[in-house]
Parts: sequence; C-alpha cells; structure tokens
Amino acid sequence: MIVWLNETVVWWHWIVLGIILLILEMNSGTFMMLGLGIAAAVVGVVDMLMETSFATELMIWMILSVLSIAAWFVWVKEPAVSHTGQSNYALDTLGTATQQIEPHQRGKVSFDSPVLGNSTWHATSKESIAKGSRVKIVDVNGQLIEVEQV
Repeated sequence: MIVWLNETVVWWHWIVLGIILLILEMNSGTFMMLGLGIAAAVVGVVDMLMETSFATELMIWMILSVLSIAAWFVWVKEPAVSHTGQSNYALDTLGTATQQIEPHQRGKVSFDSPVLGNSTWHATSKESIAKGSRVKIVDVNGQLIEVEQV
C-alpha cells in the first residue's frame, strides 16, 4: 500500500487536500481545519521542492497539524465563560449592612447589585460595622463574604 501511495500521490495532491480543507473550514467556522489545510499545503510545497516519500510527507503533515492545533488552544481560543444564572461581582461591590457586624462574627449585608445570584448575604468583617453602614466586598470565603466599611 505504501509503495502504491509513494508512486501515485504527488505534490499537487497535498495542495488540493489543503484547499479542500480550507474550503471546509470556511463553511464550518471552527478554525480547527485551518491549521490542517495550511499544513497540507506546506507539505505539498515541500514535496514539490524536495521529492520526499509519502511516509515522510504524512509525518510532516501530522507534526504540523498537531502543532497548529496546539497553537490554537494556547494562543487563539478564548476560554468559555458561563454565567448560568449568576451575576458577576467585583471585590469592591458596594452594599449596606442590614445587621451589625462584630469582628469575626456573622452579620447580614444587602448589596446594591446581586452577588452570585443573591443580593442579601451573611458577611463577616475584621472590624466592627454598624447597621446601615456602607460596605464593600474584600474577600469571598465559600458561602461567607468578608466586607469592610467604605
């Protein structure tokens, strides 16, 4: 089989394969076949210039394809962000203490915007905070939010 492929597969077959993969990429929009198509075209150019065996061409194509996919995941692809029913919060999100908070004791805070899907949370503080005082988030420890007075 390899002998037959060595005799029948020529440089322009790789270029055509690269073009077909690029056309498929334009229809899919995933950018995964882009690297495969470019790798096939590069193998076609290398074969045209150096007359390599099919096994060598296939190895070059596989190496370039793996490198292009790895480069895609490292540099190009953005991580998926899921906001499934939860709002974003920043460590400086403001709220109002609805209960007095003593140092290292629990109290309640009502935030101006929902924090992780809820606007009222149990909170702790390193300082004493009076009821009705404005506070901001400084840390989130599991189900407890640490706040400090603004």
